[in-house]
Amino acid sequence: MRKIFSMLLLSACALTGLAHAGAIDDAVKRGTLRVGMDPTYMPFEMTNKRGEIIGFEVDLLKAMAKSMGVKLELVSTSYDGIIPALLTDKFDMIGSGMTLTQERNLRINFSEPFIVVGQTLLIRKELQGKIKSYKDLNDAQYRITSKIGTTGEMVAKKLIAKAQYHGFENEQEAVMDVVNGKADAFIYDAPYNVVAVNKAGAGKLAFLEEPFTYEPLAFGLKKADYDSLNWINNYLRQAKEDGSYARIHAKWFKSTDWLKEME
Repeated sequence: MRKIFSMLLLSACALTGLAHAGAIDDAVKRGTLRVGMDPTYMPFEMTNKRGEIIGFEVDLLKAMAKSMGVKLELVSTSYDGIIPALLTDKFDMIGSGMTLTQERNLRINFSEPFIVVGQTLLIRKELQGKIKSYKDLNDAQYRITSKIGTTGEMVAKKLIAKAQYHGFENEQEAVMDVVNGKADAFIYDAPYNVVAVNKAGAGKLAFLEEPFTYEPLAFGLKKADYDSLNWINNYLRQAKEDGSYARIHAKWFKSTDWLKEME
């Protein structure tokens, strides 16, 4: 009886140990933090002219990995398949400008937000003055676009449902659909659109800069990985208090020097 009890106790301890293991613990043991990312979202994650993935979120993740004493490995993943890839262990966490939504939160856990953005519009220049908000686009005569699997697409289908919608695999293709006059508006996060209106707009786009949604961006992890969430949240609090977050933010949002790397 005592032997059986001891075996049960050992089994319970083993299971408890497994339950407490998580993405951060695994990364420390491995020596590498693997992050799933679709590098097409300026200025959060993007590929420069040398083929390197750079951006605000990339620098934030590099600082996070350094504080863990591990290397950062970025795993390029299409955005519409990024949650399934996390759930099948292709990487440890999602760091890809992902909005914390209730729908996504049913499938994965999220850290505390590291920034808040909102959806904005890039419209054809000819529509400037006629289209003053997303509400004006909610008509079957208009054709709108965004990136597949993003909150831009969700918002388009929910708030501008009467308009014709066509999504693209990446942001650049969707923006060019408007530039070329095939679509009337592109719906996407403000930080991307503020850059795209000049970089890709070719003088043919107008930027309606007032965000019409509230979107907290956060890191995504598997369900029940509370130890990892605790560590990441504490890291983000520390970074915001010690000034390191502000320095990274200023590099990407208060300066446009990084645009030279994209030419």
